[in-house]
Amino acid sequence: MEFETITYALQGTTAIVTLNRPEKRNALSGQLLRELNAALLEADEHNLVHCVVLRGAGPHFCAGADLSEFSSQRGSDYRGRQEIDDDIWRLEQGQRLRIQIFDMHKPVVAQVHGTCIGIGTELAWFCDMVIVADDARIGFPPVRDLGTPPGSMWLYHCGPQWAKRLLLTGDSIRGKDAAKIGLALKSVPAAKLGAEVMLLADRMGLVDPHLLSANKRLVNLGLELMGARTLQRIGAEIDARGHIAPKARAFRETMRVHGVKHAFQQRDAAFVPDYVSVEEPD
Repeated sequence: MEFETITYALQGTTAIVTLNRPEKRNALSGQLLRELNAALLEADEHNLVHCVVLRGAGPHFCAGADLSEFSSQRGSDYRGRQEIDDDIWRLEQGQRLRIQIFDMHKPVVAQVHGTCIGIGTELAWFCDMVIVADDARIGFPPVRDLGTPPGSMWLYHCGPQWAKRLLLTGDSIRGKDAAKIGLALKSVPAAKLGAEVMLLADRMGLVDPHLLSANKRLVNLGLELMGARTLQRIGAEIDARGHIAPKARAFRETMRVHGVKHAFQQRDAAFVPDYVSVEEPD
C-alpha cells in the first residue's frame, strides 16, 4: 500500500503510522485523513498487528487543520461552506475519517511531541492511550475566533472544569501538565518518548489481539453509553454555529487578505503568556 502523506511500517506486532507532512507541521489535509483512514483499516484487518502507534514526522505531532483547504474548490454545483448545513456536512465528513481511530477494533497509542493543537488534538483524544513529551504543546486556540472542537472528547478525558478552562480561553498546556489532568496517560522527557511508547506497544503484543479488541470495545461502548458518540454528532453542529460568529467571519477575512500566519499572530497577540499551569498560579 503506497502513501504520500503518511508512512506505514510494521515493527514486530505493532503498526507504526506516521503523519508525514513535516514541512506543514503535519497539518491535516483531506488526502492525509483519507490515507490515515486506509492505513488504520489495513492495521485492523492484518492478523499480525496487535496495536497501532500514531506519531508525527519532524518536530511536531500535528498543528491542526490545513486551512488552505477551507473551501472545497469543486465549483458551484457542489457544497461549499456558505450555508450552515453545507458546513455541518463537511465537518461530518472529516469527523468520520478521524473517528476511525475510536471505532477500529485494535488499540491505538498516540505518541505526541512538539505541537498538538486544533483538530490535531482530536487524533490524540480518539486514541486509546496518549503518551506525551513533557514539553509538548497541547491546546485548541481556534476557540478564540473560529469555532469549537467538532470532535468533542475533551470532556471525557479531563472533566468539565478543565475542558472549560482550556476551551473558553484557547490557552495551551504543557505535556507534563496534560498528564496531570487526564488528557494524557503519561508524560516523559522527549528523548525517551519513542522508547516509552514502544514498551507499551510491545506489552500489548504479548496479548491475543482478539482479547485486546474485546477490552477496547468494552471501554469504548461504556463511553458511548455516556454519550460520547452522540456528542461527536452534536459537536459538528455546534462548530458550524461557531463559524458564523462575527469574529469567526472576521478571522477568515483576515486570513484571506493577509494570510494564515498574520491571522494567527493577530489572534494570539493578547493571549500572553499562552500556557496555563495546573499547579502554579497563572
